[in-house]
Amino acid sequence: MTTATSVTTAQLLFNNVSEQQNSTVPLTWDSLHQINVLGTVLAITGNVLISISLNIQKYTHVRLLCQESPAPYYRSKLWWCGIFLMGMGELGNFAAYGFAPATLVAPLGCVSVIASAAISVLFLKEKMRSSDILGGSLAVLGTYLLVTFAINVQQEITAAKIHKYIVSWPFLVYLGLEFILFITFLYLFKKRGMKHIVVLLLMSSLLASLTVISVKAVSGMITSSMKGQLQFQYPVFYVMVVIMVASCIFQVQFLNQAMKLYNATEVVPINFVFFTTSAIIAGVIFYQEFHGAALLNIFMFLFG
Repeated sequence: MTTATSVTTAQLLFNNVSEQQNSTVPLTWDSLHQINVLGTVLAITGNVLISISLNIQKYTHVRLLCQESPAPYYRSKLWWCGIFLMGMGELGNFAAYGFAPATLVAPLGCVSVIASAAISVLFLKEKMRSSDILGGSLAVLGTYLLVTFAINVQQEITAAKIHKYIVSWPFLVYLGLEFILFITFLYLFKKRGMKHIVVLLLMSSLLASLTVISVKAVSGMITSSMKGQLQFQYPVFYVMVVIMVASCIFQVQFLNQAMKLYNATEVVPINFVFFTTSAIIAGVIFYQEFHGAALLNIFMFLFG
């Protein structure tokens, strides 16, 4: 009788663990905390590298403008060094999305803002205004609230789940609105010659939302494959890889155009705000990361 009871208890525990791993039910606090810490460390490291990269690219544009007949920036070895560092930083962010929710990883771009401001003042001799200090302080406070009240739910990312999210009506509506906005801004930029920093960075952030969705999908499916659930045989995996690469390439183009025309102390903070907002909206709509969240958490998160 005791043996039968033990076997039944063990089977129930196994079933509970299996259901927990294959659903969006929160994991135990300790395991979830460790996973989120790993994702946080990867995101912080990646964002520091990105801030260094952006300032190297800005320095390249400044140096080329001082020449009598400047060559295209993409022929500069220094610019490619910056692109390499950006790639390493994005790789860190890529890995972070595999361990933590998008609503937790995205706000950590604040690290890039603060680091970039310090680098641009020290090495590019850009001026730091009192409004920059106030804005940076608010960004840190807001990021603290975002990270503190982020939805602590870890979900297993599989090809079947990604396919389900792609055909959901909230995402299709969101994708349609995003497409209309992007085409409108692209028309203003190409046909009307409107090169305002907001126009350039809004186009970059609209692409960034697709980048976040695809990066988390690819990273999550790779993580699931490493755990034994192979995902590479599904076409949606390769579709997400193509979207990830294409959105990153065009995103860098608009970001470089902004860095060429404006100071890093202007580009990086505005890009952080737009990117974070875009990434959070994409995570909430596509991955349903607010599903089952407490009202207080949602309110404080949005306030942050």
